[in-house]
Amino acid sequence: MQTQILIKAEKGVIILEKNKYPNETLRILCERASLRNFSEKKISQDVLNDILQAGIQAPSGGNIQPFSIIKIENLETNNKLAKLCGGQNFIAKAPVNLLFCIDWHRFERWAELENAPFTATSSFRHFWISFQDTIISAQNICTAADSLGLGSVYVGTVLECFLELRDMFTLPKGVFPVVLLSLGYPQTNPPMKKKLDISAIVHDEKYSEMNDDKFLEILNEKYQGRQFEIKDNRLETIWNVCNDVHGEEFANLCIEKIKKNGFINAIQHYFGLHYRANILPERNEEFVRITKEFGFNWFKNFTSSNK
Repeated sequence: MQTQILIKAEKGVIILEKNKYPNETLRILCERASLRNFSEKKISQDVLNDILQAGIQAPSGGNIQPFSIIKIENLETNNKLAKLCGGQNFIAKAPVNLLFCIDWHRFERWAELENAPFTATSSFRHFWISFQDTIISAQNICTAADSLGLGSVYVGTVLECFLELRDMFTLPKGVFPVVLLSLGYPQTNPPMKKKLDISAIVHDEKYSEMNDDKFLEILNEKYQGRQFEIKDNRLETIWNVCNDVHGEEFANLCIEKIKKNGFINAIQHYFGLHYRANILPERNEEFVRITKEFGFNWFKNFTSSNK
């Protein structure tokens, strides 16, 4: 059965006028939206256990399951989390927050008890797989929650407070926070956001480049309505970002294009104002140092103790 979705887009928000899905699972996946408006309804322990079990059953490389989930229901702790993660108040209002962590501590301890060799905390390969496994588990839980009438939202800003999270949740060496997921029942159903067309993301057999006109047409289809008003402070910020990253000539070209269009477009807003291109690459070395504090040496050559 072919899926048929009739779509109307208004200001970048997708509105489904009529839906036909082959099954309920596809409907849940296709209609999923991030929830930031939680009701006061509590999640029963039975429901929460069912959701968590879906995360435990997620695919895992070698069936090793190198992750742990910190379940947080304490109101005081959730309030602290909200402040730590950029003042996002929905975190405090969510009845349950789940912190997903890479966990090689469990296996290092096992190896010590059973006299087995262990280098996972020094292996980039193990980092790569364990990061994937952790996120796959989180997404299983996200989908399970949706299937039971709950909603959720991912919080990626845990990367701004790794050390504070370590102390707050007494994470031992070998356990590294990856992402937070806030769970709860919706007070109101969140609107779906329009996504890129399949043709923009799926490449047949090999990566292929479409021509510029078609490329911009597809992106503009997703981001139609995402036009931001020109204000002096915004222009100043964008100019400074462009100048820092690409130099004065490029900065002047960017401002010239904005004025010609009569608005700040989505890509200029993303990396000129929101995820600022001159700020986001900062602290790379600090992040590497922090991973070492957590007991990981993923980004340096391994030296055997026997050498």
